[in-house]
Amino acid sequence: MKRVDLIKTIEGFGCVLIRHGAKHDWYRNPNTGVSQPVPRHREIKEHLARRMIRMLRNDEGERDG
Repeated sequence: MKRVDLIKTIEGFGCVLIRHGAKHDWYRNPNTGVSQPVPRHREIKEHLARRMIRMLRNDEGERDG
């Protein structure tokens, strides 16, 4: 997945950039309080991108599977 597409997706959940790290940018969902690092690569592996989306989305009641 392209990094710009991942950022558009998580910002669509209401996530905001909280800080720039050395190799990652940190995004937080203010509704859930969950923070996740987003690597600064043009391409992010699908498995990692899905995990970040799952952690940052607003669906508090939704479970894996």
